[in-house]
Amino acid sequence: MNAVERSVRASNGTCEAEGAELAQPARERRSIEARLIERLLSHLGNPPIEFLLWNGERVSGSGAEMVHQLRIADRATLFTLFTDSQLGFGDAYSDGRISVEGDLIEFLETVYQSTARRAAAPPSLLQRLLNRRYAARPNTLSGSRDNIHRHYDIGNDFYSLWLGSTMSYTCAYYPTPAATLDEAQVAKMHHVCRKLQLQSGQSVVEAGCGWGSLGLHMARHYGVKVRAFNISHEQIVYARARAQAEGLASQVEYVEDDYRNISGRYDAFVSVGMLEHVGVQNYPELGRIANQCLPRHGRGLIHSIGRNRPAPLHAWIERRIFPGAYAPSIAEMMQIFEPWDLSVLDVENLRLHYARTLRHWLARYEAASERVKSMFDEKFVRMWRLYLAGSVAGFTMGTLQLFQVVFAPRDNNEIPLTRAHLYQG
Repeated sequence: MNAVERSVRASNGTCEAEGAELAQPARERRSIEARLIERLLSHLGNPPIEFLLWNGERVSGSGAEMVHQLRIADRATLFTLFTDSQLGFGDAYSDGRISVEGDLIEFLETVYQSTARRAAAPPSLLQRLLNRRYAARPNTLSGSRDNIHRHYDIGNDFYSLWLGSTMSYTCAYYPTPAATLDEAQVAKMHHVCRKLQLQSGQSVVEAGCGWGSLGLHMARHYGVKVRAFNISHEQIVYARARAQAEGLASQVEYVEDDYRNISGRYDAFVSVGMLEHVGVQNYPELGRIANQCLPRHGRGLIHSIGRNRPAPLHAWIERRIFPGAYAPSIAEMMQIFEPWDLSVLDVENLRLHYARTLRHWLARYEAASERVKSMFDEKFVRMWRLYLAGSVAGFTMGTLQLFQVVFAPRDNNEIPLTRAHLYQG
């Protein structure tokens, strides 16, 4: 090697060293928070999410075209996402310390999709501790009354803003994609009644009746007598007034009492949207009630949000929206039927119907958001917006299911051979 070559090589080495020194400070200027977010995004498979931090930093995963932006107000808010993401995100969004730029449902769908692979892995020690800390509150006789009061008794005027004219707070059934919310709720009630094969002059007991729409529908269109149980005082008062106004008070009796106190014999047992509030430990008791109510020819139907496999309800929803709630798997639901030798006749999953129902609710809720704000406050508006949007995402991504299970005493042979009767209307 001659002198010129040695000089050039030395010069190149000096330039490389200087370049490395210049690059090093750039990496160091990246905050600890930004580097933690990069690791989190990498762990989630680099979803198309960009974090906008309080200090102006923008952090996104590698190789992903950004679609969603998440604005974080301060360092404390960010760290709650790392230490307790389920409660932390919901509370921070409700308080306005986190905002989502763009479509909230699409953002949540992206998050659910990104976390799906983590859900399949065994939970970490921290997650197991959090699951125990945020276990659903018990549904004892007194506990259930308190849980129901905290959700359903916050005001009939509030719910009437966005549930539609039927005041049905459960999954609708869309016979066509163009069906309106009210049309789909009426179609759902007919769908339930056809599954129960209701006939004029029969008797029905309903466990958990909401604002009374199904009981009135069964009496008006199928000529049955209904006894409906509910522990929400606000709902019972509303349902009784409705029955009186519609001239059906002699056919539908609304009882302010717990399902565990149901007695008597009926041709049909129905529960739509109540199982989520029962608690798995109480499923055999619910089955006992249904079994003692039904004669040999009787039929029953339970309609409930569910899951593909056992898992606790999202901690933020259970803590802030639905205390005591739990969405069971089909295997867990069998604890209602197996101890009493009840035969499951039909299972239908209406998951996408519930996603559509929730989109209709959310649109109506947004249209009434100023009214909601005047009733409560801005935090409440954001909290329920997140709840409804998150529920849409839960159903579209398959995190949540909606099961309708038809059952009967084991020796009931008065059952149809086909499903033709379900599609008469």
